[in-house]
Amino acid sequence: MTEFADLIGQQQAVELLSRAVEKNRVAPAYLFAGPDGVGRSLAARYFAKLLLEENIQKQRKLENHPDFLWVEPTYLHQGKLLTVAEAAEAGLKRRARPQIRLEQVRDISRFLNRPPLEAPRCVVAIAQAETMAEAAANALLKTLEEPGKATLILIAPSPDSLLPTLVSRCQRIPFYRLSPEAIKQVLEKEGHAEVLKNLAVLEMAQGSPGQAIASIKQLEEIPEELCQELACKPKNNKRALELAKEIDRALDAESQIWLIDYLQHCYWQTQADVSAIRQLEKARQYLLAYAQPRLVWEVTLLGMSKSQ
Repeated sequence: MTEFADLIGQQQAVELLSRAVEKNRVAPAYLFAGPDGVGRSLAARYFAKLLLEENIQKQRKLENHPDFLWVEPTYLHQGKLLTVAEAAEAGLKRRARPQIRLEQVRDISRFLNRPPLEAPRCVVAIAQAETMAEAAANALLKTLEEPGKATLILIAPSPDSLLPTLVSRCQRIPFYRLSPEAIKQVLEKEGHAEVLKNLAVLEMAQGSPGQAIASIKQLEEIPEELCQELACKPKNNKRALELAKEIDRALDAESQIWLIDYLQHCYWQTQADVSAIRQLEKARQYLLAYAQPRLVWEVTLLGMSKSQ
């Protein structure tokens, strides 16, 4: 179908979704499973347009359709739920990671409790569904059991990242990492050909053009001098402690975890330094366990300084 023309490198997903619409065999729920940044969200939007029978002559954005709901992880700030983009716009730096919350699942239930207003059905897409806490997942299960005139699309890395009871009620649509040729095509089409020059970023992306674009944007947000200095081990203990302070002050939790990934690839490409890579991996595990970031970086950089 021409609706999926911009979805590069995911022919199997396009065929499965197109066939479901053509034969009028649309499932109540789908699981778009695959790595981040390979087209799952784009496919969900195209599929939603088909299901809603959106008239392109209206020039209306999908988000403005009364029968479509897009749900994504949020932060809880002063009693309000903020998406990652809204938190960034407000200048908030959060230590915890965003998640799909119970209140959001309740909003889905309320949204589906009323009949469609314009389309034959309602469509709900849940991005990063793997971030749902158990209570939210159990609440969503009740909705999946009786969706009514609706189709739900769960977007997640793999079936293993969700509760088996949720997965069992979804038809799986697989998404795969793209070939180098497909990545190049996507990056040039999106105006990010400069990414092709950064080998560390391309290696981190591992076949995901979306990840490559996100990584280059993330790299631009980190002070250049800080990034360059971290590409080598600290010269002494004093500088190691200073760097730890600078990282904690300049970067939020998500950016610090990304920085560890980037440094690991840099150390491997330039020095094949297994010791440094292992120390950074320990730091990642501590940060994911919500340890105090500055302390994590102090221990890590001091260890790297001593091993120099």
